[in-house]
Amino acid sequence: MRALSSLPLAACAAMRGVLADIDDTVSTGGRITAEAYAAMENLHDAGLLLIPITGRPAGWCDHIARMWPVDAVVGENGALYMIHDQAARRLRKRYAATEAERADNRRRLSEVAASILREVPGAALASDQPYRESDLAIDFCEDVPRLPDDSIDRIIALMRAAGMTAKMSSIHVNGWFGAYDKLAMTRILLREEFGIDIDGERDSLIFVGDSPNDAPMFEHFPYSVGVANVRAFGDRIATPPAYVTERESGAGFAELAAHLLARR
Repeated sequence: MRALSSLPLAACAAMRGVLADIDDTVSTGGRITAEAYAAMENLHDAGLLLIPITGRPAGWCDHIARMWPVDAVVGENGALYMIHDQAARRLRKRYAATEAERADNRRRLSEVAASILREVPGAALASDQPYRESDLAIDFCEDVPRLPDDSIDRIIALMRAAGMTAKMSSIHVNGWFGAYDKLAMTRILLREEFGIDIDGERDSLIFVGDSPNDAPMFEHFPYSVGVANVRAFGDRIATPPAYVTERESGAGFAELAAHLLARR
């Protein structure tokens, strides 16, 4: 990973938007600091697209799309996107699965959750699980004492044995039925809502994240950035980001925002 300071000036000047993970990327210790929120406002006010790409639940995404200085949000690791039409005063939603598929999957997710909680001591359902529509989030350090790596690996193995896709974030293991991920739904969102082809125009967007479930985004975008705490995951990230900030979490996000805006 190269220092953020080496990000080319021409790339910063040509950037159309910033895609950002939330937990431990925009947030710090579970909170959005004034510095990080101001950085979001500054990016949005400068005319850059700003889109959180998160593992957080649909219930949170409704709030984020309506209340944050963002253009849209991708949630539940790519299960959905939401965008608030300010003129029409209406929230639009797009899901990767049909309503019937989601209902059936929620039953199956409950069965897997019960199995994990029986077999992995110390694991717990994420506190935001009631607000999820498509995935299962198992907490390994947010509201419980941090589990050892072998317990985290066991959670991932149990999900995969049940036929689920399983991804590790900085606080949860997320699992779902289906082949989608953060990148797949980002592709749909940007094409359908903003007319951007992220395959042909990948140089015009920057992604910033911090954990293993961000790997598809790190791999796809040549101008991908990790906040400094990305280093804590070592070889757990299949494809690391191209660049890294000096500061961690929300301070690192603010560092990236300032770097971009100073060069536009």
